[in-house]
Amino acid sequence: MKIIFWGTPNYAAESLYSLIQSEHKVIAVVTQPDKRRNRGSRTTASPVKQKAMENNIKVFSPYNIKKQQNIQEEIANLKADIYIVVAFGQILPIEVLNQPRFGCWNSHASLLPRWRGAGPIQWSLISGDKSTGVAIMFMEEGLDTGPVLFQSEINIGLLDNAQVLTNKLSKLSSNLLLKTLNIIENNTKSEPYGIPKLLDLTLQEDIQIKPTYARLLSKSDSLINWNTSALDIHRLVMGVFPNSYTFVQSKRLKIMATIPLLNIAKDYFSKFVDPLMINTLPKDSKPGSIIYLYKDVGLIVSTAESYLLITEAQLEGKKPVRGNSLIQQLGLNVGESFN
Repeated sequence: MKIIFWGTPNYAAESLYSLIQSEHKVIAVVTQPDKRRNRGSRTTASPVKQKAMENNIKVFSPYNIKKQQNIQEEIANLKADIYIVVAFGQILPIEVLNQPRFGCWNSHASLLPRWRGAGPIQWSLISGDKSTGVAIMFMEEGLDTGPVLFQSEINIGLLDNAQVLTNKLSKLSSNLLLKTLNIIENNTKSEPYGIPKLLDLTLQEDIQIKPTYARLLSKSDSLINWNTSALDIHRLVMGVFPNSYTFVQSKRLKIMATIPLLNIAKDYFSKFVDPLMINTLPKDSKPGSIIYLYKDVGLIVSTAESYLLITEAQLEGKKPVRGNSLIQQLGLNVGESFN
């Protein structure tokens, strides 16, 4: 089949590469416009655009596909069989959704309808979900509301951060999209425009999961509140990796790796910390206080509930460090606090 691929970040680039390597033909890519990643830097093409250019594939970069009818028409004139959408970053108007004869299909990084919207990976981690997955959905006008062809589930590990989980789901998405194309091609040849009727699709309202909206995270979402539990703080660190932060001596400190000192994490922290030692830690420390400097490992910090072991962090203007390097770089003593 002739495919037009819609996507932007690294998560989508792996799916694009998988399609390029398949028996199908990617005839064009639609992605977000080039952006400045850092202040004063040159504009940088999206990972999907870079992958397309490496493979000599035509690229469209609309700033707003809904308003740019000229680009809509150029894309329609390519007469692709199917559109595959993976984390594109804009809502496709009905005029675009109706263009390809085999429809528009979205690979979404959540088990629908658990997390609809732009940040499903981050919110599944922040919320402490035990599992997540990828859903292949026939696209309609609503935001991630279309009927589902199939879903594939994976477990979320306690120390999985957003980068680790993104990589897992990206590989899963690549495999499922190839399966999707084979199913559609083999089941819709005689009546391509009737895909929703010909395929065994499941309406999301028939799935016994409450729909939730995964909004894009803002910078303020990444600020650690030490007056919450160690588990909630750990989930935030994992979910917004590598951007969770606190302040120490008026400098921003990114917290990049943590382990909550709780029974559910014993298999992880017992490699570094004697579980019996935890019972000797002070019970009445102010949340955010450093209560132990653990040689070769990191810092133990008090929270509203239990303790958090910080194993990697990055002080403003410095490189990420672990263990003794972390302790030395911060130069903090027991009793001092993050704020």
